[in-house]
Amino acid sequence: MSLALTDLSRYPVVQAPMAGGASGPPLAAAVAEAGGLGFLAAGYKTADGMYHEIKQLRALTAQPFGVNLFMPQPQLADTGAVEVYRHQLAGEAAWYETPLGDPDADGGDDGYEAKVATLLDDPVPVVSFTFGCPSREVLDAFAAAGTFTVVTVTSAQEARNAQWAGAHAVCVQGVEAGGHQSTHRDDPQAGLGGTGLLALLAEVRESVQLPIVAAGGLMRGSQIASVLAAGADAGQLGTAFLACPESGAHRLHKQALTNPLFVTTTLTRAFSGRPARGLVNRFVREHGPYAPAAYPQVHQLTSGLRKAAAQAGDAQGMALWAGQGHRMARELPAGELVELLAAETDAARAAVSGRSTR
Repeated sequence: MSLALTDLSRYPVVQAPMAGGASGPPLAAAVAEAGGLGFLAAGYKTADGMYHEIKQLRALTAQPFGVNLFMPQPQLADTGAVEVYRHQLAGEAAWYETPLGDPDADGGDDGYEAKVATLLDDPVPVVSFTFGCPSREVLDAFAAAGTFTVVTVTSAQEARNAQWAGAHAVCVQGVEAGGHQSTHRDDPQAGLGGTGLLALLAEVRESVQLPIVAAGGLMRGSQIASVLAAGADAGQLGTAFLACPESGAHRLHKQALTNPLFVTTTLTRAFSGRPARGLVNRFVREHGPYAPAAYPQVHQLTSGLRKAAAQAGDAQGMALWAGQGHRMARELPAGELVELLAAETDAARAAVSGRSTR
């Protein structure tokens, strides 16, 4: 299956599926046309909305692409803790003059069954999964449809589970990654943390016999070369593509990546109830320490606040997801960025090869 993964794109460059609007058809198409593997993010969309974007993408490119799905989440949230957090956010609602959202508006399945049915009825080249691993029945159905499947993992055990279930590949996500940590089970007792990409990659490489896509803090081709040397088949980059003109990220989000006002990133549950890495702003500082482990309830609760902050031009109230390498973001067209990353990867591999022969 390693050959099947490398056949999907000319370069070992995968554009991460970033839910919330960043990874739309223009970005995925530009990456695919340049020789990378572009991804659509179906998270937070309806099945019809996802299919509409797939049709748009197919009109822009004939190259392979992927679609990412969120796995259904168990209803484990402490309703009392969610209510306490609602009261804490009352001041935000008054400040932005917008009501807090209904924490129970989404049942936690994100339309998963309907999206799977749509993708099986009209298959796409690649489907990846976040926040869990599908059943063997689902993965076998995608294989029968000719779809290559990737399960995002954050531990060696999750990778073994994905291999057992029949996934074609795993995306190994290190703690450096921007956005949500893709743990299959959010354990509040474990705290906010995780394993660095290179250490995790080594563990997974020795645990499974599957192709690996490596993700977490990658911003340069030299870093892609390092994960290839460590056993990955490709590198997945999200934050690196956020600043591209084809990205659907809000302009304030793009500007914040290199804005000296936003120096560091942290893992926080403040906006969604699940650990996610973003730039430290006022909202994260004030509410992060008190946000409960309650996804998607907290995500629904803060939805209106995030939109209102964006409309008001207030980056201090927005979810500015970003990986640890965010300050190395380059404002380039996505196609140019793919070509540059590929050239940097080749140069780094050649430099290492030259040193090893001395």
